[in-house]
Amino acid sequence: MANHAGSAAFGELKGGAAAFHISDVYRRYVLVLLLLVALFNFVDRQIFAVLLEAIKKDFSLTDTELGMLGGMAFAVFYSLCGIPIAWVADRSNRRNIIAIALCLWSAMTAICGLTTGFVSLFLARVGVGIGEAGGTPPANSLIADYFPPERRATAMAVTGMSVPLGVLTGFLVGGWVNEFLGWRSAFMVVGLPGVALAIVLWLTLREPPRGFYEPQQALGSTPGILDTFYYLWRRPACRHLCMAAALYGMSGWGAGIWQPSFFMRSHGMSSGEAGTWLAFVFGISGACGAIFGGMIGDRLVKMTQDVRWYLWLSGAGILIAIPFVFLVYLWPTPIPALLFLIIPTFFGHMYLGPVMAMLLGMAGVRRRALASSIYGFFVNLVAMGFGPLGVGMASDYLQPQLGTDSLRYAILGVVVISTAWAAVHFLLATKSIREDLAAVDQQR
Repeated sequence: MANHAGSAAFGELKGGAAAFHISDVYRRYVLVLLLLVALFNFVDRQIFAVLLEAIKKDFSLTDTELGMLGGMAFAVFYSLCGIPIAWVADRSNRRNIIAIALCLWSAMTAICGLTTGFVSLFLARVGVGIGEAGGTPPANSLIADYFPPERRATAMAVTGMSVPLGVLTGFLVGGWVNEFLGWRSAFMVVGLPGVALAIVLWLTLREPPRGFYEPQQALGSTPGILDTFYYLWRRPACRHLCMAAALYGMSGWGAGIWQPSFFMRSHGMSSGEAGTWLAFVFGISGACGAIFGGMIGDRLVKMTQDVRWYLWLSGAGILIAIPFVFLVYLWPTPIPALLFLIIPTFFGHMYLGPVMAMLLGMAGVRRRALASSIYGFFVNLVAMGFGPLGVGMASDYLQPQLGTDSLRYAILGVVVISTAWAAVHFLLATKSIREDLAAVDQQR
């Protein structure tokens, strides 16, 4: 019998798939709603990037300390709390968990604007991380029950657009609010609206039956944390996808957190100017890349009946980005550098939908939220924990020799090395992905 621990607290769904009927219009509404939740998730964590220079000046912080605030303070607790929350989500009402988490991280983002120094800001960022840990795993699990396998990569790509769109919103709002009202007001402006969205989600999103499109996999008990970890660890493709996403995440977070500071220091741009340029360059090209990757991946796999195309597409995308990264960080003037950034941002976001679709496919119905969280634990701990911190430490180390250009070369080194390494793991994952997916039905 399935383990329903925690169902009393979160309202486990009663009834079966036969009683659950939805229209295509409502399915799209749910996808947009979850996109907005994910958007707030990334806005509330990414706005910190465009406010770094103002916070550095107010609190007299080093780049290493800023790297800890931008990465480690958030990443450790986000990663650790995600696993037990996902364990509950695999047994309980996922809508309610997302709504509560959204309220928490939105409030903690606003509280960041009330902090008085490094320690209080560090603790507020920890609170944001704890809240956001309850957003992604249950949302991914919901999408898998609202969309069939052949449409899942595209659906995941739509919510994957939250990454670039969150950067767009965070950079644009944060940059200009900081310029006119200060960095404290910026945190409050982006944090408080999330509470209203949580109420809308609570009132309008229906909890679907687990395994709505794969009822044969929904039979049996819900696996525990160690069982799920061991289940995923035994699949080589899963190990390589985790490594690829973690390494490329180091590139994305290492560059993303520090890009506004780079354009302010090396090119003399204001926070509003840098935020506006990066918002549209990163936001629009990244969103287009994410949806393009999901749609093209689904079509290639449908035409060839070979799921390896998801991973070939992902690996090729990030490799194409590397030459343009050199142009972004070594070009002597800002506008061409920002325009060059369009290309690596587009290709670098193509992997989001395909990778998550493959992960959920390997996980099976009863362990999707937990598998998503275990994946997120490793990926986010490495990417968010060490990406911004690594760039900050490298910048402090190079500063005596390179001055303000130390950040330029610190970002470039982290991005190029981690991106190339990630592409290798995407390629290695293709060797066993078909066998690992085929084994799901045999080991429910």
